[in-house]
Amino acid sequence: MPNAFNFSASPFDGLSSDERQLVRDSVDIAYFPEGDTILEPGVLPTHLFVVIKGVVHQLDGDEVVASFGKDDTFDGRSLVAGKVSSRFVAKEEVLAYQLARDAVTELISRNATFGALLFADLSNKLSALSKRSSQHEMQSLAMARVQEAAVRPITEVDADLDIVAIARVFNDERTDRVLVRDRSTAPERLGIFTTTGLHRAILHGRPLHELPVRELATFNLVTVRPEAYLFDAQAMMIRHQVRRVVVAELLSSGSERILGTLDQLDLLSFLSNHSYLITRQILEAKDLAELKPAAGQLTRLISLLYRGGTPVRLIARLVQELNAQLFDRAWHLIAPPELVANSCLFVMGSEGRGEQLLKTDQDNALVLRDGYAAPPDLAEICDRFSATLADFGYPECPGRIMVNNPAWRMQESEFSQLVRRWLMTPDADGLMALAIFFDAHAVCGDASLLERVRGEVFRLVLDNDVLMARFAAAIHSFDHANGWWNRLRLLGEDDTLFDIKKAGLFPLVHGVRSQALAHRVMATGTEARIGALAAEHRLPPDLATSMVDSLHLFMRLRLDAGLQALERGESYRGIALDQLSSLDRDLLKDALAVVKRFKNLLSQRFRLDML
Repeated sequence: MPNAFNFSASPFDGLSSDERQLVRDSVDIAYFPEGDTILEPGVLPTHLFVVIKGVVHQLDGDEVVASFGKDDTFDGRSLVAGKVSSRFVAKEEVLAYQLARDAVTELISRNATFGALLFADLSNKLSALSKRSSQHEMQSLAMARVQEAAVRPITEVDADLDIVAIARVFNDERTDRVLVRDRSTAPERLGIFTTTGLHRAILHGRPLHELPVRELATFNLVTVRPEAYLFDAQAMMIRHQVRRVVVAELLSSGSERILGTLDQLDLLSFLSNHSYLITRQILEAKDLAELKPAAGQLTRLISLLYRGGTPVRLIARLVQELNAQLFDRAWHLIAPPELVANSCLFVMGSEGRGEQLLKTDQDNALVLRDGYAAPPDLAEICDRFSATLADFGYPECPGRIMVNNPAWRMQESEFSQLVRRWLMTPDADGLMALAIFFDAHAVCGDASLLERVRGEVFRLVLDNDVLMARFAAAIHSFDHANGWWNRLRLLGEDDTLFDIKKAGLFPLVHGVRSQALAHRVMATGTEARIGALAAEHRLPPDLATSMVDSLHLFMRLRLDAGLQALERGESYRGIALDQLSSLDRDLLKDALAVVKRFKNLLSQRFRLDML
């Protein structure tokens, strides 16, 4: 029977052939009738258990704190600690492998990943998994670093050099770009001149031998570190709409050393995806019909990247940039130039935070410059924009938080008054609107319009503890008899769909949002907010790390379930717990426990028990 041991389940899936044989030689099978106590506090643990059949409940007093089903392992932490701290009871008849303690100790000493997955916390488990899968990840081109790509060396010239001399450098060096150093300014500045500048030089009108290169060089360099991911470089190219970035190394003195340039074509030779093609389609689209295919390819791109091993945080960043480009281009094609120049189109929610992956409901709005007379057909323009996004696969928001709703398009002063009403007379709808707006991110137009309205939030929050408590209390919106903690207890035995947004994402994201608002953290992304709060000692370092890991785990599990639903021709409705691997079930339990710890901290911080 031990020969049937499932070595594909965590943490045994990373064992070598010799280590697997040790398991076979040391494992036995045990039977526990319903209601039988398998482990209890005060008992010296002698075995590690792996469930073959049935369900085991872990109890703290009379409360069920965890549940273990087929292929789940318990209780490694007690085995390592040398004592049992909880009671484990067979909820129904249980058949389980029991692996001798000496064998487990030997496996831990031989295999660090096995030990980490057995008893470490969430962050250490994920770190161990990352090391175990590092070889696979490095095979994923999306995980390559800039320094691994074809960084082209670049010749430096003086800004006084004329265009004819520059053309000779191009010919002699067989290059199409030079680094331009201008010593006439204080401090001196660096720029870049390419063959594109030659075209402008010819049209300039002055004789080329009298035209210094400084007059046509670009001094706003877009730089990237050599250790950055190629995805970071690609996202920068998309954001700044450039075809190359300058690779600059940061020296110990604090100054930079230019290593060369990374060209878009060279980057594309590394990346096995179509994000560049999508970007070009977006930028070159002459009408909405040409823009629609680019929107349709986004989901396929996400699937290719995810299946190739690209971490969700990198996918989410790229998706945010591509969506911003898509929305920007669509708005330019629909709205007249004067409206674009005198307004700011912005997105909110997960799109605003840069945590959106698959397409979900539209959450967008428009702020207009004070004194600007909007076109008479503004309503029709906004209706067309919302309808276009819906046609592109972004469903309309059920709460109508979209530009086609007059309540979400108004002048700056009117938006500021609305924000003040949300803050000064907070009701449930106002607080939810405030939460959504707090994640706003500009995608087109004059971003300063949005930033001034957002600044109103920070100016008015002050030290209003009652307001902040009401705002933060939403983390408990889904705490009820059938809520997330109860679902956590039933993991392993409940095969119904699990709402990971209500159970983990919302309380984590909104809790961080509440702290960010209270402490005036300007960042919009949850990870960036956590980092800022930890830097200000508003969060314990270990909790902050675990919260980031939990966020990415929730995003990954939701993306995986969403892609599987799309492959079946269905819409995403939730996560089927019975289809999760034993490892993902274990990680999910740990992540939800992190959320619970964070909620307890917030309850103390905002005194939510007083509401």
